[in-house]
Amino acid sequence: MEYKRYLVRRRARFLSASGLVNLPWGAAAENRDGVLWAGGKPLCIATSQNAKDYFVQDDDGRGQERGRLVTAILARLGPLDARQGGASARWEKIWADPRCRPYKRKEDEDYWLWNEAFYNAPVSDLRHIAELVGAKV
Repeated sequence: MEYKRYLVRRRARFLSASGLVNLPWGAAAENRDGVLWAGGKPLCIATSQNAKDYFVQDDDGRGQERGRLVTAILARLGPLDARQGGASARWEKIWADPRCRPYKRKEDEDYWLWNEAFYNAPVSDLRHIAELVGAKV
C-alpha cells in the first residue's frame, strides 16, 4: 500500500540527494510517486531506511501516536545486538506472539528485523506490541 501523508517521528537529520535534511518532530511530508517530499524538496524513497528511521504514515490522522509508539517500542527493545538480560526476555515475547509475526522480515528465519509494515502498522497493533514489551509512551 502506498501512503500519501507522512509525519516526522523523530528529528530527521540526514543527507539527501537534494542536500541536508533537518526536520523537527511532527513536520509533514508528502509521498509523490514513491518519494517523500517536504518544503518542495525530495527527501528519500518512501521505502528506504531513512523513511523507516524518521517517518510514519499519517493517512489515518494518527501519525503522531504511531510515531510515539514505534519510537518507544524500538527504544525499549534496544539495539539488535543487545539481546541480553531484560532485552532478551522482551525479544522472546515478540518471537512468541502471533500478532507480531506479520511485522517480521521473512528473509531471515533466525533473526528478527522489523519489516516496512511495522513502521506503518495500525495503532492498535503498535499498542499491543508496546504493552507486550513494556514500552512507555
